[in-house]
Amino acid sequence: MLDDADRRLLRYLQSDPTAPVSELAERCAMQPATAARRLEKLSAKGILKGQHAVIDWTKLGFAVEVSLRFTLDKTAPRAFDEFQDAARKIPEVIAIQTFLGRVDLRLSVIARDMTHYQSLYRNQILTLPHIAELEPLMHVATIKTTETLPI
Repeated sequence: MLDDADRRLLRYLQSDPTAPVSELAERCAMQPATAARRLEKLSAKGILKGQHAVIDWTKLGFAVEVSLRFTLDKTAPRAFDEFQDAARKIPEVIAIQTFLGRVDLRLSVIARDMTHYQSLYRNQILTLPHIAELEPLMHVATIKTTETLPI
């Protein structure tokens, strides 16, 4: 498992993912080579999955976000696979989640405006395979979103 030094390193990395290893090492009171080795081990173990840019899609002209909850027709043996494969091909789908329970999947979809969303809905969403039920939920506000873990 993680020791205190690993936790400190991850905590500082979460707070500033662009910080150079030398700065992270200084904050964690360790040598840069030690910090680099620890980060490599955390990556090799799959704990640190990488770093990525987080783009604010609203700044790129997308003003609408809709969550779509799907229940699939499970009489088809490959319903989940075929649905997911088709949904992945829609560029405006930014997340696909599966669930246990009445709802099988949820898609998060972004659109420039309601006209764009309506076009996506009619021409791409409704053509996804094996839909038994569909419930769109219009996002009004995001209260909290974070990828920072309590380490």
